[in-house]
Amino acid sequence: MTLVAGSWLAQSGTVQTQGSTPAFMLGRLALVPDLSGALWLPDERTLVVADLHLEKGSAYAARGVFLPPYDSAATLAALAAAILRHAPARVIALGDSFHDIHAESRIAPGNLATLRQLQQGRDWLWITGNHDREIGPAMGGETVAGIEISGVALRHEPDRDEAGFEIAGHLHPAAKVRMRGRALRRRCFALSPRRCIMPAMGAYAGGLNLRDAAFRPLFLEGLSAHLLGDGRLFRIDERLLLAD
Repeated sequence: MTLVAGSWLAQSGTVQTQGSTPAFMLGRLALVPDLSGALWLPDERTLVVADLHLEKGSAYAARGVFLPPYDSAATLAALAAAILRHAPARVIALGDSFHDIHAESRIAPGNLATLRQLQQGRDWLWITGNHDREIGPAMGGETVAGIEISGVALRHEPDRDEAGFEIAGHLHPAAKVRMRGRALRRRCFALSPRRCIMPAMGAYAGGLNLRDAAFRPLFLEGLSAHLLGDGRLFRIDERLLLAD
């Protein structure tokens, strides 16, 4: 099996950015993947993230399922590192940024302070999701249902009837492949010439196998998976993807 680092399927080819990673062209919009699972939009100076699921650990603890209470800190650290790498003028979070509408009452003061510090000096948009249909003012930023940039719709849940271009989250894509005799399962970007479904950034968010039926109507024209590897991204042909 051949794994091609940084190789992107694109309708109109790839363009080289300042770094070594080529950009995926979604219509007129250039997208550069970050190993955190974020997308950098260089022409817009915008960083896009999906499915942070902040305070998922505390939500489970409230129901008597105790997980290590470090997920929000770990997720915010990954987000902070991506912001440091790219210095965006704007950050867009594609929904399910908080695991439920009560996350505001559970988030630790230190984590809230980190979040508010990350927002300083830049625009911050929360796109609402099915887990966080309401986001309180204490979380900072602006709340919107969706946004369009350069003809590309950004939303939480992918729309199977979208006739144009789309970036979405919600499904937490993950890919399973066999390499050197063993199975490997990683979060990934799922890409077609018209659609990008982003991996979840949340530490406890998990991932849904790309072979799941939920992806089928969204990628009738085929897809490629771009796995978050160790230090680089790997493009995996659809034919090599394994079911769980």
